[in-house]
Amino acid sequence: MSLFEIIVMAIALAMDCFTISIVSGVILKKRLWSTILRMSFLFGLFQAGMPFIGWLCTSYFAHYIEAYDHWIAFSLLAFLGIKMIRESFSEEEEHHFNPRNLGTQIALAVATSIDALAVGISFACMGYRTLGDMLLPLVIIGVASFVFSVIGNLLGIRFGASISRRLKPELLGGVILILIGVKILLSHLFEI
Repeated sequence: MSLFEIIVMAIALAMDCFTISIVSGVILKKRLWSTILRMSFLFGLFQAGMPFIGWLCTSYFAHYIEAYDHWIAFSLLAFLGIKMIRESFSEEEEHHFNPRNLGTQIALAVATSIDALAVGISFACMGYRTLGDMLLPLVIIGVASFVFSVIGNLLGIRFGASISRRLKPELLGGVILILIGVKILLSHLFEI
């Protein structure tokens, strides 16, 4: 795989992080650098970690992981999305979806990176045999996801006020999470 192909793949994997980060920025409404950097770090870590796990486990668990990873990702994203939609209709003080919460950040990082397991499996199938072979693609994936997450948060914060006046951010975020889950599910079921 060429460097250009690795970068394109990393950007494709980072797009889910970018989208979720925009919604998180809309909800945050202000630059909370510790939250933005922690979320971005977790997104980068999990986006790089899942292909590594997929590559590592290929010889033992590939057929199990490939068969169900899309269902797991869809279920997690749908659960979080439905929760956000429900909370968008509750009173302001009753909202529980909080992008500042470490547990929420980890759940989002896991949910958006599960489909990256298949990338690791494909690396093994393309002849990446050693950790040294995997290092460059994993670093590029992690850095791209981190950068896209930071940018997404900042865009959400910058333009979030006008969006939140017209639409509830939690409602938008919930719909986006569900759509990402549906995209992952359909792409695996119909090999789109």
